[in-house]
Amino acid sequence: MKRRKRTQFWGAHPDDDKLVLEILSGHKTATVCKADEYYTAMGEFDDGCMEVGDLIDVFDLRGRWRCVIRVTEVYPVRFGEIPEKLWRGECCRDADHFREAHRRCWPHYALTDDFEMIATHFELVSPE
Repeated sequence: MKRRKRTQFWGAHPDDDKLVLEILSGHKTATVCKADEYYTAMGEFDDGCMEVGDLIDVFDLRGRWRCVIRVTEVYPVRFGEIPEKLWRGECCRDADHFREAHRRCWPHYALTDDFEMIATHFELVSPE
């Protein structure tokens, strides 16, 4: 039997499960990743490459299964052009807050206005 794809949500700190808790509460409905890493698996609990319609098992940073999400939309976006539906889905106050939060989480990237990301929107299917 084929298993569902997996993902984890990484915050600013290695043991911070705040993003998973935001998903479980129904507030977080979007995420982004560096465009050239979109198809890359990022560890044991992340398969990379989410596509519209995929059901994804979400694991916390300790490797515990927490919920299932369904991907509803995927599109490219530049760091300097964050649409409202994305910053809202990322639980941010506005586009500037989105950029500030991602600068903290991604200090090793040069986050210029032209920095390319892939945005993924999702809905909670089943909580823990």
